[in-house]
Amino acid sequence: MSETEKTQVDDIDRSMYDFRYEENEDFYRIDSGLTPEIVETLSREKGDPEWMLQFRLKSLELYNQLKVPDWGPSIEGLNIDNIVTYVRPNTSMQAKWEDVPDDIKDTFEKLGIPEAERTSLAGVGAQYDSELVYHNVQDEVAKQGVVYMGFEEALKSEQWGPMVQKYFMTLVTPKDHKFAALHGAVWSGGSFVYVPKNVHLSFPLQSYFRLNAKGAGQFEHTLIIVDEGADLHFIEGCSAPKYNVANMHAGCVELFVAKGAHLRYSTIENWSKNMYNLNTKRAKVEEDGSIEWISGSFGSHVSYLYPESDLVGKNARAEFTGVTFAGKDQNLDTGAKMVHLASNTTSLITTKSISKSGGISTYRSAVYIDKKATGSKASVSCQSLMLDSESRSDTIPAMTVLTDDADIGHEAKIGRISSDAIFYLMSRGISEDEARSMIVSGFANPVSKELPLEYAVEMNNLIRLEMKGSL
Repeated sequence: MSETEKTQVDDIDRSMYDFRYEENEDFYRIDSGLTPEIVETLSREKGDPEWMLQFRLKSLELYNQLKVPDWGPSIEGLNIDNIVTYVRPNTSMQAKWEDVPDDIKDTFEKLGIPEAERTSLAGVGAQYDSELVYHNVQDEVAKQGVVYMGFEEALKSEQWGPMVQKYFMTLVTPKDHKFAALHGAVWSGGSFVYVPKNVHLSFPLQSYFRLNAKGAGQFEHTLIIVDEGADLHFIEGCSAPKYNVANMHAGCVELFVAKGAHLRYSTIENWSKNMYNLNTKRAKVEEDGSIEWISGSFGSHVSYLYPESDLVGKNARAEFTGVTFAGKDQNLDTGAKMVHLASNTTSLITTKSISKSGGISTYRSAVYIDKKATGSKASVSCQSLMLDSESRSDTIPAMTVLTDDADIGHEAKIGRISSDAIFYLMSRGISEDEARSMIVSGFANPVSKELPLEYAVEMNNLIRLEMKGSL
Protein backbone atom coordinates (compact mmCIF):
# COMPACT_ATOMS: atom_id res chain seq x y z
CA MET A 1 0.00 0.00 0.00
CA SER A 2 1.41 3.40 -0.94
CA GLU A 3 1.81 5.92 1.85
CA THR A 4 -0.66 8.27 0.18
CA GLU A 5 -3.47 5.74 -0.25
CA LYS A 6 -6.69 6.74 1.48
CA THR A 7 -7.97 4.04 3.81
CA GLN A 8 -9.84 3.59 7.07
CA VAL A 9 -8.51 4.19 10.56
CA ASP A 10 -11.35 4.49 13.06
CA ASP A 11 -13.67 6.22 10.58
CA ILE A 12 -11.45 7.08 7.60
CA ASP A 13 -7.91 8.22 7.07
CA ARG A 14 -8.02 11.67 5.57
CA SER A 15 -4.25 12.00 5.39
CA MET A 16 -4.48 13.59 1.98
CA TYR A 17 -6.35 16.49 3.60
CA ASP A 18 -5.66 16.17 7.34
CA PHE A 19 -1.96 17.06 7.23
CA ARG A 20 -1.16 20.30 9.03
CA TYR A 21 1.66 22.54 10.11
CA GLU A 22 1.95 23.95 13.60
CA GLU A 23 1.75 27.71 13.69
CA ASN A 24 5.16 29.23 14.31
CA GLU A 25 5.95 32.31 16.35
CA ASP A 26 5.56 34.52 13.30
CA PHE A 27 1.82 33.84 13.12
CA TYR A 28 -0.49 36.45 14.63
CA ARG A 29 -3.62 35.31 16.47
CA ILE A 30 -6.18 37.74 17.77
CA ASP A 31 -7.78 37.02 21.16
CA SER A 32 -10.56 34.45 21.09
CA GLY A 33 -14.14 35.59 21.49
CA LEU A 34 -16.19 38.40 20.04
CA THR A 35 -16.19 41.88 21.59
CA PRO A 36 -16.12 45.44 20.20
CA GLU A 37 -12.46 45.64 21.22
CA ILE A 38 -11.61 42.49 19.24
CA VAL A 39 -13.49 43.78 16.18
CA GLU A 40 -11.71 47.14 16.42
CA THR A 41 -8.35 45.39 16.73
CA LEU A 42 -9.09 43.21 13.69
CA SER A 43 -10.12 46.26 11.67
CA ARG A 44 -6.97 48.11 12.69
CA GLU A 45 -4.77 45.12 11.78
CA LYS A 46 -6.32 45.08 8.33
CA GLY A 47 -6.13 48.84 7.76
CA ASP A 48 -9.84 49.16 7.02
CA PRO A 49 -11.32 52.43 5.81
CA GLU A 50 -13.49 54.11 8.43
CA TRP A 51 -16.76 53.10 6.80
CA MET A 52 -15.81 49.42 7.07
CA LEU A 53 -14.95 49.73 10.77
CA GLN A 54 -18.38 51.23 11.42
CA PHE A 55 -19.98 48.49 9.33
CA ARG A 56 -18.22 45.86 11.42
CA LEU A 57 -19.34 47.37 14.71
CA LYS A 58 -22.95 47.71 13.54
CA SER A 59 -22.87 44.05 12.40
CA LEU A 60 -21.61 43.04 15.84
CA GLU A 61 -24.57 44.80 17.44
CA LEU A 62 -26.92 42.86 15.16
CA TYR A 63 -25.12 39.60 15.93
CA ASN A 64 -25.75 40.11 19.64
CA GLN A 65 -29.44 40.85 18.99
CA LEU A 66 -30.23 37.97 16.62
CA LYS A 67 -31.04 34.44 17.79
CA VAL A 68 -29.48 31.22 16.56
CA PRO A 69 -31.78 29.56 13.97
CA ASP A 70 -33.93 26.96 15.70
CA TRP A 71 -34.89 24.87 12.69
CA GLY A 72 -31.54 23.34 11.65
CA PRO A 73 -29.12 20.88 13.29
CA SER A 74 -27.89 21.69 16.77
CA ILE A 75 -24.72 23.80 17.01
CA GLU A 76 -24.47 23.61 20.79
CA GLY A 77 -20.88 22.38 20.42
CA LEU A 78 -19.89 25.73 18.93
CA ASN A 79 -18.94 28.47 21.43
CA ILE A 80 -17.93 31.72 19.78
CA ASP A 81 -16.03 32.70 22.95
CA ASN A 82 -13.56 29.93 22.13
CA ILE A 83 -13.16 30.84 18.45
CA VAL A 84 -10.23 32.91 17.20
CA THR A 85 -11.68 35.06 14.44
CA TYR A 86 -8.41 36.24 12.88
CA VAL A 87 -5.15 34.39 12.26
CA ARG A 88 -2.52 36.00 10.07
CA PRO A 89 0.11 33.70 8.58
CA ASN A 90 3.78 34.63 8.42
CA THR A 91 3.63 36.11 4.92
CA SER A 92 2.07 38.83 2.85
CA MET A 93 0.24 38.07 -0.37
CA GLN A 94 2.60 36.92 -3.13
CA ALA A 95 2.26 37.02 -6.90
CA LYS A 96 5.01 34.45 -7.46
CA TRP A 97 4.60 30.91 -6.19
CA GLU A 98 8.27 30.57 -5.30
CA ASP A 99 7.94 33.50 -2.86
CA VAL A 100 5.33 31.75 -0.67
CA PRO A 101 6.80 30.34 2.60
CA ASP A 102 7.74 26.67 2.34
CA ASP A 103 5.22 25.28 4.87
CA ILE A 104 2.29 27.11 3.26
CA LYS A 105 3.54 26.32 -0.24
CA ASP A 106 3.82 22.63 0.66
CA THR A 107 0.21 22.64 1.89
CA PHE A 108 -1.14 23.86 -1.43
CA GLU A 109 1.26 21.65 -3.40
CA LYS A 110 -0.23 18.61 -1.65
CA LEU A 111 -3.72 19.86 -2.49
CA GLY A 112 -2.76 20.17 -6.16
CA ILE A 113 -3.44 23.90 -6.52
CA PRO A 114 -0.27 24.91 -8.46
CA GLU A 115 -0.68 22.01 -10.88
CA ALA A 116 -4.32 22.94 -11.53
CA GLU A 117 -3.26 26.52 -12.17
CA ARG A 118 -0.72 25.41 -14.75
CA THR A 119 -3.12 23.14 -16.60
CA SER A 120 -6.64 24.46 -16.49
CA LEU A 121 -7.12 27.81 -14.75
CA ALA A 122 -7.08 31.44 -15.87
CA GLY A 123 -6.32 32.72 -12.39
CA VAL A 124 -5.86 31.47 -8.82
CA GLY A 125 -6.22 32.88 -5.33
CA ALA A 126 -5.09 30.86 -2.29
CA GLN A 127 -6.12 31.77 1.25
CA TYR A 128 -4.43 30.33 4.34
CA ASP A 129 -6.33 30.94 7.58
CA SER A 130 -7.51 34.58 7.44
CA GLU A 131 -5.36 36.02 4.65
CA LEU A 132 -4.65 35.50 0.98
CA VAL A 133 -1.10 34.24 0.57
CA TYR A 134 -0.99 33.92 -3.22
CA HIS A 135 -2.84 35.52 -6.09
CA ASN A 136 -2.17 35.44 -9.80
CA VAL A 137 -4.10 35.97 -13.02
CA GLN A 138 -2.95 35.14 -16.54
CA ASP A 139 -1.81 38.11 -18.62
CA GLU A 140 -4.27 37.45 -21.44
CA VAL A 141 -7.13 37.49 -18.93
CA ALA A 142 -6.01 40.80 -17.47
CA LYS A 143 -5.71 42.22 -21.00
CA GLN A 144 -9.41 41.50 -21.48
CA GLY A 145 -10.14 43.84 -18.60
CA VAL A 146 -11.05 41.08 -16.16
CA VAL A 147 -10.34 42.08 -12.57
CA TYR A 148 -9.47 39.27 -10.17
CA MET A 149 -7.84 40.30 -6.92
CA GLY A 150 -7.98 39.79 -3.19
CA PHE A 151 -11.09 41.30 -1.65
CA GLU A 152 -9.08 43.46 0.74
CA GLU A 153 -6.89 44.70 -2.09
CA ALA A 154 -10.04 45.72 -3.98
CA LEU A 155 -11.48 47.38 -0.87
CA LYS A 156 -8.44 49.64 -0.54
CA SER A 157 -8.09 50.25 -4.29
CA GLU A 158 -8.75 53.75 -5.57
CA GLN A 159 -10.32 52.31 -8.70
CA TRP A 160 -12.33 49.42 -7.26
CA GLY A 161 -12.94 50.52 -3.68
CA PRO A 162 -16.12 52.48 -4.59
CA MET A 163 -17.56 49.41 -6.35
CA VAL A 164 -16.81 47.25 -3.32
CA GLN A 165 -18.52 49.76 -1.04
CA LYS A 166 -21.53 49.90 -3.38
CA TYR A 167 -22.08 46.12 -3.45
CA PHE A 168 -20.62 44.77 -0.17
CA MET A 169 -23.27 42.90 1.87
CA THR A 170 -26.18 44.40 -0.04
CA LEU A 171 -27.34 41.02 -1.34
CA VAL A 172 -26.60 39.20 1.90
CA THR A 173 -27.17 41.75 4.64
CA PRO A 174 -26.12 41.47 8.30
CA LYS A 175 -29.83 41.54 9.18
CA ASP A 176 -30.50 38.30 7.30
CA HIS A 177 -29.47 35.97 10.14
CA LYS A 178 -27.07 35.68 13.06
CA PHE A 179 -24.17 34.27 11.10
CA ALA A 180 -24.46 36.82 8.31
CA ALA A 181 -24.10 39.44 11.04
CA LEU A 182 -21.09 37.57 12.43
CA HIS A 183 -19.54 37.62 8.98
CA GLY A 184 -20.12 41.35 8.65
CA ALA A 185 -18.27 41.90 11.91
CA VAL A 186 -15.18 39.72 11.43
CA TRP A 187 -14.78 38.95 7.69
CA SER A 188 -11.22 38.46 6.42
CA GLY A 189 -9.77 37.74 3.00
CA GLY A 190 -11.72 36.51 0.01
CA SER A 191 -11.90 37.44 -3.65
CA PHE A 192 -13.17 40.25 -5.86
CA VAL A 193 -13.99 39.55 -9.50
CA TYR A 194 -15.29 41.89 -12.18
CA VAL A 195 -15.87 40.65 -15.74
CA PRO A 196 -16.49 43.51 -18.23
CA LYS A 197 -19.32 43.56 -20.77
CA ASN A 198 -19.30 40.79 -23.38
CA VAL A 199 -16.06 39.21 -22.13
CA HIS A 200 -16.10 35.41 -22.15
CA LEU A 201 -13.38 33.61 -20.18
CA SER A 202 -12.36 30.33 -21.78
CA PHE A 203 -10.85 28.95 -18.53
CA PRO A 204 -12.12 29.15 -14.95
CA LEU A 205 -10.89 31.29 -12.09
CA GLN A 206 -10.40 29.57 -8.74
CA SER A 207 -10.09 30.50 -5.09
CA TYR A 208 -8.98 27.90 -2.56
CA PHE A 209 -9.51 28.33 1.19
CA ARG A 210 -7.43 26.37 3.68
CA LEU A 211 -8.10 26.71 7.41
CA ASN A 212 -5.03 25.35 9.20
CA ALA A 213 -5.30 26.97 12.65
CA LYS A 214 -6.77 25.12 15.63
CA GLY A 215 -9.91 26.56 17.24
CA ALA A 216 -10.23 29.28 14.60
CA GLY A 217 -12.83 30.58 12.21
CA GLN A 218 -12.59 31.53 8.57
CA PHE A 219 -14.77 34.34 7.25
CA GLU A 220 -13.73 35.11 3.68
CA HIS A 221 -15.89 37.35 1.47
CA THR A 222 -16.36 36.66 -2.23
CA LEU A 223 -17.86 39.36 -4.46
CA ILE A 224 -18.31 38.60 -8.17
CA ILE A 225 -19.84 40.98 -10.71
CA VAL A 226 -20.43 39.62 -14.22
CA ASP A 227 -21.40 42.52 -16.48
CA GLU A 228 -23.85 42.47 -19.40
CA GLY A 229 -23.32 39.66 -21.88
CA ALA A 230 -20.22 38.33 -20.09
CA ASP A 231 -19.45 34.72 -19.13
CA LEU A 232 -17.44 33.29 -16.21
CA HIS A 233 -16.80 29.96 -14.51
CA PHE A 234 -15.59 30.41 -10.93
CA ILE A 235 -14.41 27.49 -8.77
CA GLU A 236 -14.12 27.49 -5.00
CA GLY A 237 -12.34 24.77 -3.05
CA CYS A 238 -12.11 24.38 0.73
CA SER A 239 -10.43 22.03 3.19
CA ALA A 240 -9.08 21.86 6.74
CA PRO A 241 -7.27 19.35 8.98
CA LYS A 242 -9.09 17.74 11.86
CA TYR A 243 -8.67 18.93 15.44
CA ASN A 244 -10.30 17.88 18.70
CA VAL A 245 -11.89 21.32 19.16
CA ALA A 246 -14.53 23.16 17.15
CA ASN A 247 -13.57 25.24 14.12
CA MET A 248 -16.05 27.30 12.15
CA HIS A 249 -16.55 28.67 8.69
CA ALA A 250 -18.94 31.55 8.07
CA GLY A 251 -17.98 32.92 4.69
CA CYS A 252 -20.21 34.94 2.41
CA VAL A 253 -20.60 34.84 -1.36
CA GLU A 254 -22.40 37.58 -3.30
CA LEU A 255 -22.87 37.08 -7.05
CA PHE A 256 -24.25 39.75 -9.38
CA VAL A 257 -25.20 38.52 -12.86
CA ALA A 258 -26.14 41.34 -15.23
CA LYS A 259 -28.44 41.35 -18.27
CA GLY A 260 -27.65 38.51 -20.64
CA ALA A 261 -24.66 37.36 -18.56
CA HIS A 262 -23.83 33.83 -17.40
CA LEU A 263 -22.02 32.59 -14.31
CA ARG A 264 -21.18 29.04 -13.30
CA TYR A 265 -20.14 28.79 -9.66
CA SER A 266 -18.64 25.43 -8.62
CA THR A 267 -17.70 24.43 -5.08
CA ILE A 268 -16.09 21.36 -3.55
CA GLU A 269 -16.28 21.68 0.25
CA ASN A 270 -14.10 19.20 2.11
CA TRP A 271 -13.99 20.60 5.62
CA SER A 272 -12.83 18.43 8.51
CA LYS A 273 -15.34 16.80 10.82
CA ASN A 274 -14.79 19.28 13.66
CA MET A 275 -15.98 22.13 11.44
CA TYR A 276 -19.23 24.06 11.78
CA ASN A 277 -19.96 25.28 8.24
CA LEU A 278 -22.41 28.19 8.37
CA ASN A 279 -21.87 29.69 4.95
CA THR A 280 -24.19 32.08 3.08
CA LYS A 281 -24.29 32.31 -0.72
CA ARG A 282 -26.63 34.38 -2.86
CA ALA A 283 -26.94 35.45 -6.50
CA LYS A 284 -28.91 38.24 -8.14
CA VAL A 285 -29.76 37.57 -11.78
CA GLU A 286 -30.97 40.26 -14.19
CA GLU A 287 -32.99 39.99 -17.41
CA ASP A 288 -31.91 37.09 -19.68
CA GLY A 289 -29.06 36.26 -17.28
CA SER A 290 -28.32 32.83 -15.86
CA ILE A 291 -26.56 31.28 -12.86
CA GLU A 292 -25.45 27.66 -12.46
CA TRP A 293 -24.49 26.33 -9.03
CA ILE A 294 -22.45 23.13 -8.85
CA SER A 295 -21.95 22.02 -5.25
CA GLY A 296 -20.23 19.08 -3.56
CA SER A 297 -20.45 18.97 0.27
CA PHE A 298 -18.29 16.28 1.89
CA GLY A 299 -16.96 17.70 5.11
CA SER A 300 -17.86 19.42 8.40
CA HIS A 301 -19.53 18.25 11.59
CA VAL A 302 -22.58 20.43 10.95
CA SER A 303 -23.48 22.33 7.78
CA TYR A 304 -26.07 24.99 7.04
CA LEU A 305 -25.72 25.63 3.30
CA TYR A 306 -28.51 26.87 0.99
CA PRO A 307 -27.35 28.93 -2.00
CA GLU A 308 -30.06 31.37 -3.07
CA SER A 309 -30.84 32.71 -6.54
CA ASP A 310 -32.91 35.90 -6.82
CA LEU A 311 -34.34 36.05 -10.35
CA VAL A 312 -35.14 39.75 -10.66
CA GLY A 313 -35.22 40.19 -14.45
CA LYS A 314 -37.45 38.73 -17.16
CA ASN A 315 -36.32 35.39 -18.55
CA ALA A 316 -33.67 34.99 -15.85
CA ARG A 317 -32.61 31.39 -15.16
CA ALA A 318 -31.03 29.49 -12.30
CA GLU A 319 -29.89 25.89 -11.89
CA PHE A 320 -28.58 24.20 -8.78
CA THR A 321 -26.92 20.78 -8.94
CA GLY A 322 -25.56 19.41 -5.68
CA VAL A 323 -24.40 16.30 -3.88
CA THR A 324 -24.00 15.89 -0.11
CA PHE A 325 -22.21 12.99 1.61
CA ALA A 326 -22.84 12.64 5.37
CA GLY A 327 -20.72 10.09 7.21
CA LYS A 328 -20.06 9.31 10.85
CA ASP A 329 -20.55 12.29 13.22
CA GLN A 330 -21.92 14.48 10.42
CA ASN A 331 -25.24 16.32 10.26
CA LEU A 332 -25.38 18.12 6.93
CA ASP A 333 -28.37 20.36 6.27
CA THR A 334 -28.12 21.54 2.66
CA GLY A 335 -30.25 22.57 -0.28
CA ALA A 336 -31.10 25.65 -2.31
CA LYS A 337 -33.53 28.54 -2.56
CA MET A 338 -35.03 29.98 -5.74
CA VAL A 339 -36.84 33.32 -5.69
CA HIS A 340 -38.82 34.22 -8.83
CA LEU A 341 -39.50 37.96 -8.94
CA ALA A 342 -40.06 38.53 -12.67
CA SER A 343 -42.02 36.97 -15.52
CA ASN A 344 -40.89 33.94 -17.51
CA THR A 345 -38.15 33.05 -15.06
CA THR A 346 -36.93 29.47 -14.76
CA SER A 347 -35.31 27.48 -11.96
CA LEU A 348 -34.14 23.89 -11.64
CA ILE A 349 -32.91 22.16 -8.46
CA THR A 350 -31.31 18.71 -8.71
CA THR A 351 -29.78 17.26 -5.56
CA LYS A 352 -28.31 13.95 -4.46
CA SER A 353 -27.66 13.15 -0.81
CA ILE A 354 -25.81 10.14 0.61
CA SER A 355 -25.60 9.06 4.23
CA LYS A 356 -23.66 6.28 5.94
CA SER A 357 -22.32 5.19 9.36
CA GLY A 358 -25.01 7.09 11.25
CA GLY A 359 -24.64 10.29 9.26
CA ILE A 360 -27.66 12.59 8.84
CA SER A 361 -28.37 14.27 5.54
CA THR A 362 -31.21 16.77 5.25
CA TYR A 363 -32.35 18.32 2.00
CA ARG A 364 -33.99 21.68 2.67
CA SER A 365 -35.21 23.90 -0.15
CA ALA A 366 -37.52 26.80 -0.85
CA VAL A 367 -39.10 27.96 -4.09
CA TYR A 368 -40.89 31.31 -4.05
CA ILE A 369 -42.85 32.53 -7.05
CA ASP A 370 -44.10 36.08 -6.73
CA LYS A 371 -47.42 37.23 -8.15
CA LYS A 372 -45.46 39.25 -10.72
CA ALA A 373 -43.58 36.13 -11.89
CA THR A 374 -46.18 34.98 -14.43
CA GLY A 375 -45.15 32.31 -16.91
CA SER A 376 -42.44 31.06 -14.57
CA LYS A 377 -41.24 27.47 -14.34
CA ALA A 378 -39.70 25.68 -11.37
CA SER A 379 -38.63 22.08 -11.02
CA VAL A 380 -37.20 20.35 -7.94
CA SER A 381 -35.73 16.84 -7.87
CA CYS A 382 -34.10 15.46 -4.73
CA GLN A 383 -32.86 11.90 -4.29
CA SER A 384 -31.41 10.39 -1.15
CA LEU A 385 -29.40 7.20 -0.72
CA MET A 386 -28.88 5.59 2.69
CA LEU A 387 -26.09 3.04 2.86
CA ASP A 388 -27.03 1.40 6.15
CA SER A 389 -29.79 1.22 8.76
CA GLU A 390 -27.99 3.62 11.13
CA SER A 391 -28.12 6.59 8.80
CA ARG A 392 -30.89 9.09 8.21
CA SER A 393 -32.09 11.17 5.31
CA ASP A 394 -34.82 13.82 5.38
CA THR A 395 -36.39 15.88 2.63
CA ILE A 396 -37.98 19.22 3.55
CA PRO A 397 -39.10 21.13 0.46
CA ALA A 398 -41.16 24.33 0.68
CA MET A 399 -42.99 26.04 -2.16
CA THR A 400 -44.81 29.36 -2.15
CA VAL A 401 -46.64 30.19 -5.36
CA LEU A 402 -48.57 33.48 -5.58
CA THR A 403 -49.73 33.24 -9.20
CA ASP A 404 -51.86 30.74 -11.10
CA ASP A 405 -49.73 31.23 -14.20
CA ALA A 406 -46.76 29.05 -13.28
CA ASP A 407 -45.49 25.53 -14.00
CA ILE A 408 -44.22 23.78 -10.86
CA GLY A 409 -42.82 20.28 -10.46
CA HIS A 410 -41.36 18.35 -7.53
CA GLU A 411 -39.94 14.85 -7.18
CA ALA A 412 -38.39 13.23 -4.12
CA LYS A 413 -36.94 9.73 -3.67
CA ILE A 414 -35.33 8.11 -0.63
CA GLY A 415 -33.91 4.61 -0.89
CA ARG A 416 -31.09 2.15 -0.41
CA ILE A 417 -28.64 0.40 -2.74
CA SER A 418 -30.37 -2.33 -4.70
CA SER A 419 -29.19 -5.82 -3.78
CA ASP A 420 -29.90 -6.82 -7.41
CA ALA A 421 -27.45 -4.17 -8.65
CA ILE A 422 -24.80 -5.41 -6.19
CA PHE A 423 -25.37 -9.01 -7.29
CA TYR A 424 -25.12 -8.08 -10.97
CA LEU A 425 -21.77 -6.30 -10.51
CA MET A 426 -20.37 -9.08 -8.31
CA SER A 427 -21.35 -11.59 -10.99
CA ARG A 428 -18.98 -9.67 -13.27
CA GLY A 429 -16.04 -10.22 -10.91
CA ILE A 430 -16.29 -6.99 -8.92
CA SER A 431 -15.96 -7.13 -5.13
CA GLU A 432 -18.93 -6.12 -3.00
CA ASP A 433 -17.20 -3.04 -1.57
CA GLU A 434 -16.11 -1.89 -5.01
CA ALA A 435 -19.61 -2.52 -6.38
CA ARG A 436 -21.13 -0.34 -3.70
CA SER A 437 -18.57 2.38 -4.36
CA MET A 438 -19.29 2.27 -8.11
CA ILE A 439 -23.03 2.63 -7.49
CA VAL A 440 -22.51 5.62 -5.18
CA SER A 441 -20.18 7.27 -7.72
CA GLY A 442 -22.80 6.76 -10.40
CA PHE A 443 -25.45 8.21 -8.13
CA ALA A 444 -23.32 11.37 -7.71
CA ASN A 445 -22.43 11.57 -11.41
CA PRO A 446 -24.81 14.46 -12.25
CA VAL A 447 -22.56 16.71 -10.18
CA SER A 448 -19.14 15.33 -11.09
CA LYS A 449 -19.86 15.46 -14.83
CA GLU A 450 -20.49 19.21 -14.54
CA LEU A 451 -17.07 19.92 -13.05
CA PRO A 452 -13.79 20.46 -14.91
CA LEU A 453 -11.88 17.21 -15.18
CA GLU A 454 -9.45 17.84 -12.31
CA TYR A 455 -12.23 18.68 -9.88
CA ALA A 456 -14.44 15.82 -11.01
CA VAL A 457 -11.53 13.53 -10.21
CA GLU A 458 -11.16 15.15 -6.77
CA MET A 459 -14.85 14.69 -6.03
CA ASN A 460 -14.79 11.05 -7.09
CA ASN A 461 -11.68 10.54 -4.95
CA LEU A 462 -13.55 12.02 -1.99
CA ILE A 463 -16.42 9.60 -2.56
CA ARG A 464 -13.98 6.69 -2.62
CA LEU A 465 -12.33 8.09 0.50
CA GLU A 466 -15.63 8.06 2.32
CA MET A 467 -16.55 4.62 1.03
CA LYS A 468 -13.29 2.68 1.44
CA GLY A 469 -13.51 0.17 4.27
CA SER A 470 -16.75 1.61 5.54
CA LEU A 471 -19.20 -0.98 4.29
